[in-house]
Amino acid sequence: MQLAKQLFQVKSLDYCIRSAEIQDAAQLEKVRLLIDGETENMDRERGEAYLNATAFKRLIEEDAKSSCNIFLVAEVGGQIVGFSRCEGNELKRTKHQVEFGVGVLKEYWGYRIGRKLLESSIHWADAQEIKKMNLKVLESNEKAIELYKNCGFEVEGILKMDKRLADGNYYDTVVMGRIR
Repeated sequence: MQLAKQLFQVKSLDYCIRSAEIQDAAQLEKVRLLIDGETENMDRERGEAYLNATAFKRLIEEDAKSSCNIFLVAEVGGQIVGFSRCEGNELKRTKHQVEFGVGVLKEYWGYRIGRKLLESSIHWADAQEIKKMNLKVLESNEKAIELYKNCGFEVEGILKMDKRLADGNYYDTVVMGRIR
């Protein structure tokens, strides 16, 4: 599915949110690798479950054709600084829902880029008559949890000891959902 480009200015930073395009694949490969290594908020460490440009091209092509997926990017001055994706499926019992994920380069935190990616995804999901959006977030990512709550998501459960981080300790994952 495709989304029209949206322009934003926050704290003198101009950026746009738009659908991912084939020519974004090489940048996405690099940006995802950077985001995965900047914090422990993501599911992966840097280099794990690596996607190269070819894999991103396939993903972008598939999502553009699908009515139950959307892949968005945040762009500043021609450079991708973040992305989000909603992934659904065509199974009769679960095609009413999508899984949401987001990542923004740490340098660009505080400009509401993650919020705009989320709001754009919610708007898309509502237009597609998707009844439920799901996501998972690390318990220690309090800012993200607050953002999700402010956008209508509710805590649906906790996955105990779900992630082991660099400090050697186990952390819970918060499962959240938004029902339209």
